[in-house]
Amino acid sequence: MPSDFFIELRNVSFAYDRRLILKNINLRIPRGQLVAIMGGSGSGKTTLLRLISGQFRPQQGEVLVDGKDVAKMGHAELFAHRRRMGMLFQFGALFTDLSVFDNVAFPLREHTDLPESMIRDLVLMKLNAVGLFGTQELMPAELSGGMARRVALARAIALDPALMLYDEPFTGLDPISLGVIALLIKKLNDALGTSAIMVTHDVHKSLDIVDHVYFVANGEVIAEGTPEQVRAAASPWVQQFVRGEADGPVHFAYPANRGLTDDLGVEGGGHA
Repeated sequence: MPSDFFIELRNVSFAYDRRLILKNINLRIPRGQLVAIMGGSGSGKTTLLRLISGQFRPQQGEVLVDGKDVAKMGHAELFAHRRRMGMLFQFGALFTDLSVFDNVAFPLREHTDLPESMIRDLVLMKLNAVGLFGTQELMPAELSGGMARRVALARAIALDPALMLYDEPFTGLDPISLGVIALLIKKLNDALGTSAIMVTHDVHKSLDIVDHVYFVANGEVIAEGTPEQVRAAASPWVQQFVRGEADGPVHFAYPANRGLTDDLGVEGGGHA
């Protein structure tokens, strides 16, 4: 019997050489839900996506996707695992020398044996789903930032993935384009019944569309909850993050062992 959770991380730790990035991480993503992972830069959010996609293997713990441990997958099984995933990269990552049509068609041509006539129909359907029917002959350089992100989204859902990964999908977008992308992500996720993880810094727009939030800091999950619970959270760290305050539990100043006056050879806070 399949688990209610499409993704489970159990006591996962990961380090780059000797630099520990994640420490005993535990999180669960229910089937069909859109979950946000939030935290400051360098907190390990994108590393979590790489563990789930099988790019990295943890030094400790299990990364389970649909009940299977990604770290134990062989080459063929890992290829099949990734074929079930869609990925929206931070800046879209369109192939600049390919047309809009060929960008969206790329995963269909790479992973299926469908005839070109069917690929054409599927590409046009995906472009229509993101509101860009009629742009298929354009090149990426002819698109606005918001349009390019929508083309990238159409490519990411080309194979109707069971799992979607969003790496900072709102970066660099104007408020209108950001709102359009957020609405599309929510509508497409609901329509496809996809399990999805969104790594993002955009607190307010994300809380409008996600089902659950995990906050990561110093390599650990320090808080979690529904959007309503997050907004009402008493945690000073969560409130500082949600409000975008410059100082609080996350300090403005780097936690150095020595002060500036020590390194400048200044005594008693005076001037050298």
